[in-house]
Formats: sequence, C-alpha cells, structure tokens
Amino acid sequence: MADAHGHRRRVALPCAVRLRLCLLEAAIDATQRRDGAINRPLFSLYDRRAPADPRPDAAGVSSTDVTVDASRGLWARVFTPPAPEHEHSSSSSTTTPRPVIVYFHGGGFAMFSAASRPFDTHCRTLCAGVGAVVVSVDYRLAPEHRFPAAYDDGEAVLRYLATTGLRDEHGVPMDLSACFLAGDSAGGNIAHHVAQRWTTTTTTPATPPPPSDNPVHLAGVILLEPYFGGEERTKAERALEGVAPVVNIRRSDRWWRAFLPEGADRNHPAAHVTGDAGPEPELQEAFPPAMVVVGGLDPLQDWDRRYAGMLRQKGKAVRVVEFPEAIHAFYFFPEFAGDIRKLVGEIRAFVEESIMSK
Repeated sequence: MADAHGHRRRVALPCAVRLRLCLLEAAIDATQRRDGAINRPLFSLYDRRAPADPRPDAAGVSSTDVTVDASRGLWARVFTPPAPEHEHSSSSSTTTPRPVIVYFHGGGFAMFSAASRPFDTHCRTLCAGVGAVVVSVDYRLAPEHRFPAAYDDGEAVLRYLATTGLRDEHGVPMDLSACFLAGDSAGGNIAHHVAQRWTTTTTTPATPPPPSDNPVHLAGVILLEPYFGGEERTKAERALEGVAPVVNIRRSDRWWRAFLPEGADRNHPAAHVTGDAGPEPELQEAFPPAMVVVGGLDPLQDWDRRYAGMLRQKGKAVRVVEFPEAIHAFYFFPEFAGDIRKLVGEIRAFVEESIMSK
C-alpha cells in the first residue's frame, strides 16, 4: 500500500467509518498497557452495552440472557429468529427446529462483551439473515483469565446446550444436531479450538469427553477474519503496518501477550495453528467443514489463508470467502452494507449446505 514515491498511504474509507475507527484505536491505546492489562473502567466509557430485549425488533429477532455457570461469571445472550411466513399462516402448532450458531465475539481475547452494541447488532443480523438461533458467549477475558479460559468457557456452553436445549426458556425448538461454531477475529480462534476439543477422542481431566448421549453435533465452523499468528511477520502484516486500521503489530503483540501463558511466544499452539512452527495440529475425523472469511485489507489474511490450507491438507472441507477491499471487522459498519449482505448470504448458504450434507 504505497504510492509512486514509496510512501505508505492509509486505506481509503468513508469519513464516518474512519472516525469510528479512530475512536476505537484511541480507546484501545489509552486503556491497554504494554503487559496486556486493560484499564476496564476507562474502556467501559467507550464500550457501550445493549440490554437483552425479549420483544421482537423490526426484523422479528428477540434476545434474552442466560447464566451458564455463575461460579465463573459465564453467560450467553440468546437471539431467537422470527418464524417463517408459512409457519405464521399455518394452522399447525409445530415449528421447524432451527440450526444453532454459537458465536464468540472478537476483541483480542481481552476486550468487549456479548452485550457490546456492535456484537449485539451483528448477532441480530446473523439471526435474522440465517434463520438460526444465535448463542453469543460472554467468555472470560484476558489477561485476568489467560489461555485456556476462553476455550474452557466455549466448551462449557456446548455442555450447557447439550443439557438444557434452551427450549423451555425461548419457545423455539433448536436442532442441536445442526450446531455451528462461529466467531470474528479472536472469536474465530476460539471457535476453531473449541471445535477441535469437542471432536477430539483424547481427553484429560480438564477436557473430559462430551456426554455419551451428546445431542450437540458440530455441522460447521464459521471464522470471520480469524485471529491466528506466529513469531513470523507475514507479508500482509508488513505491507499493511501503519496502513490498515485497528490491527497492527504493536497491538497484536500485546493481545497475544495478555492471552498466552506467561513466557510463551506467538508460536504457541493457541496462536500458531498450522503446524509449520510447532506441533502438528490434531484434527479428528469429526472436525466439521469450515468457512473462512478473508479480508484483502486485513493484516491477518496470510494467517487465515494458511489456516484454510492446513485444513485442506488434512482432508477437511473448507470454503474460503474473499472480500478483496475489506478491512478487519468490516461487518460492524453499516457503510459496508453490500459486503454485509454478501457475508450473511454466504453464511446462510454454508449453513444450509452443511445441514443437507450431514
């Protein structure tokens, strides 16, 4: 991203998007210290929260919060889609069971919440556009809760769904045999690792096997510009440094420092998942098909394409969806409505095709 004189030029963005990104960058830089610790009271002034609302919005989506494990403060926000028109008009009292998307928000493992307004809006959009029940996980944040806390919380939510099904609380039947794990940025990283855990046959006291009568079958993983990394600085990271918004080398290093075990480097298996700088990742036969969204102006794009390549090498079905002019987290900005519509359509198609082929 350089001009004819070799000077780096910033990505061209609408003024409103640029302003919001500048505010976000200022909030991150003002609240995160070099060791990764976050001044949470100060960040809360930026991080506006949306309450759950059981009343349907304009798209017919309602939401409620459920406690998963009070002992660790783990909860989730459940978004329920409207019934299709044919079910509204039908005299039958039966409702078609909905697929379930368990969603993990981004924020470098250290920031934001399932209640943060951008993620609340994003999950409502997915719920209405895909026609799925969306369970947005409020996992514990780093550095107070380092690796593997977020992965533990994701797995705990799947166990909770296997036990409760949420039917009585929400009145919409869910098809837990059509369960998808999804997430953006760091949430995409979490979705991958939770899927790897849920489908593994190797267990430990910390990661026991799913229940023997487990109704939760993973039909797919949906990773939106997932946050993977390593000690290497990739071509995209170098080319977009000082050019692309939000994600840069300095911030990224601090987020990894906050999340990974103390003393670990970025080649730790939580960050570096392709196996070329450490242990080969183990993916069982039950690891589901994947959809990987790549932004052409996202510094993470090389890691994301390598991840998709690793899945292919292991014989896994993977669909890569490229957005050549997309920045990191483009799906939170209504100014990119065309790309958002395309993204939701791609996710809906992936969900429907994965269900048909399961």
